[in-house]
Amino acid sequence: MNISLVLAWRNLWRHSRRTWLTVGAMIFSNILLVFLISLQFAMYDMMVSNGLQMFTGHLQVQHEKWLDEPRIENSFKPSSKFIESIEAMPGIIGVAPRAEGFVLASSKERSYGIQVMGVMPESEKAISSVPGFVRSGHYLTAGDKPEIVLGSILARNLKIGLGDELTIFGSARDGSSAAAILKVVGIFDSGLSDLDRMLTQIHLQQFNDIFFMQGDIHRLVVLSDDPDTILPLQQSIESLPILPKHSVVRDWNQLQPELQQAIQSDLASSWFMYIVLIVLVAFSVLNTQLMSVLERTKEFGIMMALGLSSWRLGKLVMLETILMASLGLIIGVSLGVCLVMYLQHAGFSYPGMDEMAAKFNLPSEIFPSVSLFTASLGPGLVFAASVLAAIYPSVRLHRLQVVQAMRAP
Repeated sequence: MNISLVLAWRNLWRHSRRTWLTVGAMIFSNILLVFLISLQFAMYDMMVSNGLQMFTGHLQVQHEKWLDEPRIENSFKPSSKFIESIEAMPGIIGVAPRAEGFVLASSKERSYGIQVMGVMPESEKAISSVPGFVRSGHYLTAGDKPEIVLGSILARNLKIGLGDELTIFGSARDGSSAAAILKVVGIFDSGLSDLDRMLTQIHLQQFNDIFFMQGDIHRLVVLSDDPDTILPLQQSIESLPILPKHSVVRDWNQLQPELQQAIQSDLASSWFMYIVLIVLVAFSVLNTQLMSVLERTKEFGIMMALGLSSWRLGKLVMLETILMASLGLIIGVSLGVCLVMYLQHAGFSYPGMDEMAAKFNLPSEIFPSVSLFTASLGPGLVFAASVLAAIYPSVRLHRLQVVQAMRAP
């Protein structure tokens, strides 16, 4: 065995209490980092999954002008073969066509401008969480009925309830008048005020007849079971020879950039806390190794007098730090992974989460999952910071004067 390694290991345990305190700080920070990073990325996955199921989906086929100009005439007509080709792709949960327009909605007492969306109920239930938000009445039923579901805030503003009739009036795709009388069969509460204030849904066939769409739609929403396969899935849809004319395929980053921005903002604020934790551990290592070097000044002076170079002594101090950091890394990561794996099956929640989750139709527990990335990122930075912290004590040895060092107490 390498003599430097043996000496470094023995030197660590000259003051075992001090060594264990420093290693303990590393272990604690590594457990905390593995848990928090795993939990954080699990929360992001849940945010993305539930946020996209709310409305957007992972991918959408749209008219090329729809994103910048969401006008009723910017529509396209997908063939049934095109939809079936997407549904047959691996990992597809569901495909749902949607058509959208803006109308004036009137009840007996009030009128408001609203967004009306034509959907196919069965397809919508497979990809969207809106049907699960219905708190009063029921969601749209199969068939072609003059039914409408609307948000709770809109229902309150219009002073309308279940079984009441709602009159809508707007412009059809060809410029003619679009008008209909629809029966309120359901009221949903998503917890998002903008959605509950504006959105209504009707049968797609009803929308087609009212707005003279002639089978055109505005969005074909695609939901996948694996967000990591979105790019190849997008490329597969774009490569289909039956892709509708003037249509493009957009992913959720293009459709909902604010969600990605929210994740990046949260990551930035979280990493500020993580960096503070890592710096504190690094200063703990710096203090331990500096004390160790100062205590052994006379010993180092004797060793240099016997011919050992200051470079070899600095290497010894660095090796001690690496061994200490490795001990904290192995124990900390092992305990952190065990904790996350337990919570992966048992779930994790905190006080008040049940009420908040119920309000937004989210799971009441988070199930963090561990991966090589989440298990190694934080502890790897702790290890690197610890080693870097030992550079100063090692460099001090290069300025050590042999005679003065030998006279040290």
